[in-house]
Amino acid sequence: MRRRVRRYAWLMGACLLLFGLSAPVASLFGAGWGIAMCAVAAVIPPVAVIIANSSDPDDPRDHDARFGPNAE
Repeated sequence: MRRRVRRYAWLMGACLLLFGLSAPVASLFGAGWGIAMCAVAAVIPPVAVIIANSSDPDDPRDHDARFGPNAE
């Protein structure tokens, strides 16, 4: 469980960092780079949710999954 929370926190932190840095990058290097950073940051939250909801094969408490490596 800790590993999933840590992965989710890192991904969402990267998302916030990309959104926050997109304005300065756009003013320094051009609007295209800022828009690209925002586009990447917009894709990260769904990926973070998918990763956070996946079962952990090393965690014995996470064996109630209906799909995936821990399915019965």
